[in-house]
Amino acid sequence: MRKKPIQHQVSALAVLLLFGVFAVCVLAVLLTGADSYRRLTDRDQAAYERRTCTQYIATRVRQSDRAGAIRVEDFDGSAALVLDADLDYATWLYCRDGWLMELYCLAEERLKPEDGQQLMEAESMELTLEENLLSIRVVTSQGAEDTLLLSLRSGEGVDA
Repeated sequence: MRKKPIQHQVSALAVLLLFGVFAVCVLAVLLTGADSYRRLTDRDQAAYERRTCTQYIATRVRQSDRAGAIRVEDFDGSAALVLDADLDYATWLYCRDGWLMELYCLAEERLKPEDGQQLMEAESMELTLEENLLSIRVVTSQGAEDTLLLSLRSGEGVDA
């Protein structure tokens, strides 16, 4: 009669051991999945931060792409992209103090760079406009850089 209680205890111990192994496996899968998810979201966030600035500028350029409406000028020692909305107003896009700035003002009015609106963090921005090719290179506050080349479709009359 003593054999049955011992067998019963061994069976219960085997079930508990199997449950413990199953629980450890489930926990390992969950931790691995959580780590993978964290890495993916970090990568996506970095890509978003790197591309957002240049995509914003590209959208603004496409909205203003008319003959003679886009030019690169010096604005208090740094390059600025000037987008002429119409004959009276212009939008200036430039970097200052770690921010991409936008200044919307009368075309003939010369405001200061600090008068602009902070849009998003950007360490620096390099602009070149040769013929109908606009090159934009932005360095984010995290040090990542993104380069964009835009072919202006407005054709003749684009000032460099």
